[in-house]
Amino acid sequence: MANTPVINLRRGQAVRHNNDVCIITSTELKTPPRMASYVQMSIRGLTTGRVTNLRLTSNESLDAVNLNREPHEYSYKDTSGYHFIHPETFDDVLVGEDLIEPVKLYLVEGEKYNLVFTDDTIAAVELPASIVLTVAEAPEGVKGDSANNVYKAAVMETGLQVQVPLFIGPGERISIKTEDGSYLGRA
Repeated sequence: MANTPVINLRRGQAVRHNNDVCIITSTELKTPPRMASYVQMSIRGLTTGRVTNLRLTSNESLDAVNLNREPHEYSYKDTSGYHFIHPETFDDVLVGEDLIEPVKLYLVEGEKYNLVFTDDTIAAVELPASIVLTVAEAPEGVKGDSANNVYKAAVMETGLQVQVPLFIGPGERISIKTEDGSYLGRA
């Protein structure tokens, strides 16, 4: 951990704020006329997911944290937690329910996910930009409703509910945007 001036911090870096590791989502140096310059930044806590807006003077500093992102393959879930396997070393990494909760509806066995490590502990599980899931349940589309872009609720194999077009049926594989859980297209 290094004490880094806030004017040297950039988007995507990690800092420690209020004893929580946070990712910088945006930063902007502002210099109003006849006033001291300051840095306006938004940070997102890895454990809480809460976004905080900070306004710091340009001579303040924060503790920078080293982040390591390593690809791991999701293997299975048992009573002790969620198991991820490193593809080269075959090390089994156990991730607790608290870190998995925001992403568990996107976990598919055999898929690769990035595990984010800080100080040799797991800080978060990063999802890919999109993921392919199989539709488990989808109601029948009503004929005549196709004049507009009409969507229906479908349930994926993981339990995730997604709004899909009327022509999508059970058993089809679709691509889903992980940022907001929206339908992208057939896979």
